[in-house]
Amino acid sequence: MTAIFKREFKAYFSTPIGYIVLAVYFFFLGLLFSVSYSYGDPDITAVISGVTLISAFATPVLTMRLISEDRRQKVDQVLITSPVSLTGIVLGKFFAALSVFALGFAPTVIFRAIIGAYVQVSITAYLYALFGMILLGAALISIGMFISSLTESPVISAILSIAVNMVVIYMTNFSQMTNNTFFASLFEKMAFIDKYVSFTENIFSIPDVVYFLSIAAAFVFLTVRSMEKKRWS
Repeated sequence: MTAIFKREFKAYFSTPIGYIVLAVYFFFLGLLFSVSYSYGDPDITAVISGVTLISAFATPVLTMRLISEDRRQKVDQVLITSPVSLTGIVLGKFFAALSVFALGFAPTVIFRAIIGAYVQVSITAYLYALFGMILLGAALISIGMFISSLTESPVISAILSIAVNMVVIYMTNFSQMTNNTFFASLFEKMAFIDKYVSFTENIFSIPDVVYFLSIAAAFVFLTVRSMEKKRWS
């Protein structure tokens, strides 16, 4: 798994993909912080949560080539017949993408230090918001990686992932489109954005942590099964 992780992590920065994703996060986080700072608002959680929509578009860029590119270039057979287990391969790719995603929030450490130099703010509020965003990113990356395993086209993978991300993040909006109480409640409980909100409110919610981890584990498992099917086809 470590070898796959290193290979995939380096691949992000041997192409423009990694730099583009980081640049996008740095730009929007900096923009949100500058606006927040100009209004005298020391709430760093609002800065972090403000890029939720950006993540819906950025994570598919990170995952679109993870497996589909290997299939397109016919190097997936080398991977699935290597001594490394399929689970190790998938986890290596998953953690490489998640690491780049997490790096996108590196500037928030500086923002937190700037705010802390002037006012006393809760470090736990910052850590909860950041931890929640990493969990959200893990769930989105696992979904995108699974979609990537279903097609040889990175572009199709990215488009489908963006569409799915918009649905799972803002599923609460679907509850307003139905008169059925059961489905309305179900959509609200499944929406990623609602699960993430608890972290921005300085609440460490175990059920929400389990929810995001379960989504990530489920789609990692499905990705392994998808690659396993390819091995025997």
